[in-house]
Amino acid sequence: MSASNTSSSETKVNLEKLMEKLADADYPFCEEVSKYEKLAKIGQGTFGEVFKARHRGTRKIVALKKVLMENEKEGFPITALREIKILQLLKHENVVNLIEICRTKASNYNRSKSTFYLVFDFCEHDLAGLLSNVNVKFALGEIKMVMKQLLNGLYFIHSNKILHRDMKAANILITKSGILKLADFGLARAFSASKNGQPNRYTNRVVTLWYRPPELLLGERNYGPPVDMWGAGCIMAEMWTRSPIMQGSTEQHQLTLISQLCGCINTETFANVDKLELYNKLELPKNQKRKVKERLKAYVKDPYALDLLDKLLTLDPVKRVDSDTALNHDFFWSDPLPCELNKMLLPHTQSMFEYLFSKKKNEQNRHAGPGGPHPRAHPTANDGQYHDRHYIKSQHALDLIDKLLIIDPRKRINSDGALDHDFFWTDPMPCELEKLKMLNKCNFHLPNELHRARLAAQGQVPQPAKIQVKEEQYYDRVF
Repeated sequence: MSASNTSSSETKVNLEKLMEKLADADYPFCEEVSKYEKLAKIGQGTFGEVFKARHRGTRKIVALKKVLMENEKEGFPITALREIKILQLLKHENVVNLIEICRTKASNYNRSKSTFYLVFDFCEHDLAGLLSNVNVKFALGEIKMVMKQLLNGLYFIHSNKILHRDMKAANILITKSGILKLADFGLARAFSASKNGQPNRYTNRVVTLWYRPPELLLGERNYGPPVDMWGAGCIMAEMWTRSPIMQGSTEQHQLTLISQLCGCINTETFANVDKLELYNKLELPKNQKRKVKERLKAYVKDPYALDLLDKLLTLDPVKRVDSDTALNHDFFWSDPLPCELNKMLLPHTQSMFEYLFSKKKNEQNRHAGPGGPHPRAHPTANDGQYHDRHYIKSQHALDLIDKLLIIDPRKRINSDGALDHDFFWTDPMPCELEKLKMLNKCNFHLPNELHRARLAAQGQVPQPAKIQVKEEQYYDRVF
């Protein structure tokens, strides 16, 4: 699920103008991305893809965020340019650090286009990935340290007049040494006070649904830092519940869940809410009592934590606690005090990201029995004309073949996009050809249905079932 549906008519800027703007940035200007070796895919969404990579010279580990350029002609999404400018401004221990911007070399086929990558310092985990692992257990002092760093990051960006607008556990990165970083500023923007009495008109189609505050769900367009503070409250509760606390399927459903937890949304609990565009257009539950502390106390035993959660999940954004006040709350100044995360993280040597956990879960579902979960539906590009599942078992392989065999050359995937496809970044990973040479010495062949059909027509017995199973297993490994 993603909140990157901000506008269907997203502004584009000419590539030459982009070059001029980036030339003023404090980064080495657009070197070729080939100086980095991609090691693994660690994230994917409507924004593009994120890879763990290594500098071929210095061996430094970084994260490469690919700027999605689909359906672009000679343009570049203004959201990506905005993210670059914002990250250039925001230099803080608790904000992800942008190192440089790289590009692929323009091809002979299309010299005017390159693929751009944002290069970041690498962080080993994201909070959603950590919370998805039952072996990762946060003590109260460690939860305090996570929230203290998160609020420090928000205090810094809000002081610099920047809204994040996509607060969620997957966008909270944590290094192996326990330093938290706010990440993914693709929806971020600068904010200011209303000018000449005219209210701001920001888009309200931001923030992932499960973390979206009531004012945005009701159509508010003149908003500020409180939208991020609501997300911080959702994340804080998630530190105990281990999953998002309000998982709505639609905006209407999300408002219902908010009302059931935080009480009725009306002019008594939210001043001037009746003036919001969607207030009278959506059905809001009535006679709902506020139950934040009551519902969460089954998970959260600390009274100070419950009180801070109650203040973060306040319906009225004007009354919602800000980052400065939250940092001075008794939650952070009572025993146990915030403690370092590095000792807790030390045994966990494997990176934990939401994307990797979701991928593993999908693989488990795919191999479930008849009564188990069903795999995701395979994309139907080209009406499935190349989906010969009899030979190809891998859904990722089928999808890549579809993208390579698109009739329109303008929509056909290029080599860079193909190399970043999940086909190359899921198990089994590409293996050395030497292994294939060894397998070729075995006394069986790859499946050949035509050959088997001919044998059957001649009345000859096909290969034994045991060998057939072996062949199919081998074929699955190839694809």
